[in-house]
Amino acid sequence: MTLPSPNLDDRRFQQLVDEAKRYVQQRAPEWTDHNVSDPGVTLIETFAYLVDQLLYRLNRVPDKNYLAFLDLLGIQLFPPTAAVAEVDFWLSAPQPDTVTLPAGTEVTTAAGDTEEGVVFATAEELRIVPSELTRLLTAPRTGEQTDRTAELAERRDIPCFQAAPEPGDALLFGLPTAVPRCVVVVRLDSRVQGVGVDPRQPPLVWEAWDGGRWQRCETGDDTTGGLNRPGEVIVHVPAGHRASLIGGTRAGWLRCRVTEAEPGQPFYSESPTVREAEVFTIGGTMTVEHAETVTDVPLGVSEGVAGQRFRLGRPPVLLDGEPPVVEVSSADGWQRWEVVEHFGRSGPEDRHVRVDATTGEFSFPPVLREPDGTLGARGAVPPKGARIRVPRYRTGGGPAGNVARGAISVLRSSVPYVARVDNREAARGGVAGETLDNAKLRAPEALRMQERAVTAEDHEIIARQAAPSVRRVRCLPYAGDGGADGGTAGHGGTDGHGGTDGHGGHGGHGGQGGNGGQGGNGAVRVLVVPDAVADEGDRLRFEQLIPSDQVLSAITRALDERRLIGTRLVVEPPVYQGVTVVARLSAPAAEADRVRDAALAALFRHLNPLRGGPEGTGWPFGRPVQYGELFGVLQRAVGDVLVEDIRMFAADPITGRRGAPVDRIDLGPGALVFSYQHQVVVTATDPEVRS
Repeated sequence: MTLPSPNLDDRRFQQLVDEAKRYVQQRAPEWTDHNVSDPGVTLIETFAYLVDQLLYRLNRVPDKNYLAFLDLLGIQLFPPTAAVAEVDFWLSAPQPDTVTLPAGTEVTTAAGDTEEGVVFATAEELRIVPSELTRLLTAPRTGEQTDRTAELAERRDIPCFQAAPEPGDALLFGLPTAVPRCVVVVRLDSRVQGVGVDPRQPPLVWEAWDGGRWQRCETGDDTTGGLNRPGEVIVHVPAGHRASLIGGTRAGWLRCRVTEAEPGQPFYSESPTVREAEVFTIGGTMTVEHAETVTDVPLGVSEGVAGQRFRLGRPPVLLDGEPPVVEVSSADGWQRWEVVEHFGRSGPEDRHVRVDATTGEFSFPPVLREPDGTLGARGAVPPKGARIRVPRYRTGGGPAGNVARGAISVLRSSVPYVARVDNREAARGGVAGETLDNAKLRAPEALRMQERAVTAEDHEIIARQAAPSVRRVRCLPYAGDGGADGGTAGHGGTDGHGGTDGHGGHGGHGGQGGNGGQGGNGAVRVLVVPDAVADEGDRLRFEQLIPSDQVLSAITRALDERRLIGTRLVVEPPVYQGVTVVARLSAPAAEADRVRDAALAALFRHLNPLRGGPEGTGWPFGRPVQYGELFGVLQRAVGDVLVEDIRMFAADPITGRRGAPVDRIDLGPGALVFSYQHQVVVTATDPEVRS
């Protein structure tokens, strides 16, 4: 319980007026006209108004003292963070030369009638490198690689895989050089021979060689139907693509590999063939952020004294990337001063400076009086007359940048040969700057934690501070089972972020010593749910609920610095339990579409890990899903329409498999629900018949 704040004077305007009138009756009884029309009463009300204002300011003294106390503790407001997205830049046609997009190239959302577009800028330079096919290799799972380039030139039918394809068989494409972050088109002329597969879901993946391993590529439209007919495959090459020596040839390598078939997924009974193949670059992908980079900003001229402060004209300063630096002029040019968190460890010669990101104020080291009475410097002081500047910083950010998939569609900067842009995934990560009220609430937590993660609540608070863009955080004891539950889906960790554990749970994000997948005594499991912008209503896609490696790494670093010795950390997404609801309703034919839309919207809204649940703040961790609850949700959504039948299934959002209908789906303590392909059927009834 917090201590009550004293009210130094609780009198208000009317009380002051009434008190003055009573005093008039005592001191001047001959004054009998106390109506508002009397000039004396007007003076009383005027003075009462002025005193009321003074009392208001007086009662703010405790708040001012509290803020001064927060300042002594070093508590500063968190600045906003910028939303980021991956944007594809599509060329008007394949180009013979490299097309370069400089860092800072601007794209924006389409402007509406009443609002302007949201502007994003590329974080780095993008080089769209031309490509072509120089080598074609076949690589059976068990066998030697075979160069098929000569046969391809003669337009022979080349089997892509073994006669009876096996998982691991691959077809390799060699390019003249690596094409990192490029979008390439693989155009094939294939003969229909790859019998057995579903053209809409072939057991194939496309991968790129990064010099040490094969990285999986995202693919766009595939009109080949699993290499079974002439068509094109759009391949988004990852940033790590490198040219390497494979099969005696140095090239930038891509491959199409056969994978294990999922349950119920058809597999190849014969190998498809290729008689013609062509590869060319049609675009590139670059990260954009809802922020603006400002360069060469003069701060002022030094007076040669300690504790100087300079303020930017365009705050705030974004700190969710490369930190800003300060430069001070000298006889040898510009000297760089490092931005530090505090001056507690700064020596007399250290060129250090602090920044208040919210206000954009840069503070140089002060001079403090030591216990023996001498003055001690807490850092160097810029010499008198030296010019001070900020060579580069980022500003902007905020939740306005969290736009939906496909919203970024306008190229604001002029770039030759670029025809259009789009974002395949929603932009996310934009968070508003911290308010003063929130900082007041955070102060007791900071005093209690003392920068140490001891309790579960400590871990959750530190995780939110390390990654403000996350929507929910939950800390639990780690049992070492990866959260495997029947029917649940996981996103197995890779690249040192924990061992892949299939579809049963999530691999942990590497804890101490890389033990992300190890459990035992002293291990904690921090579950992270990112914020997401649904493409339509509350219909989230499963991949939107998996936090990025950058977010998981930032939380892991922050917790690792503050954990207790011996505590092992597992930072990962939660297990998501897919739920499919099949409902049958009766409504007049004229209202069928409205009823169906309302029912589906209610289901997706209620079974939502971010905004669903009974309170509308996200489905509670571990809360079971029950038949009766869903019946009530549907009935409230459709009004007096008859809900005839509801069936509920546990589903796996990765494989699409679902179990038998049940009345209750239990969740583990670290699990959340995920709406997966609800179905609502509305049968027409006589409009006069209502139940």
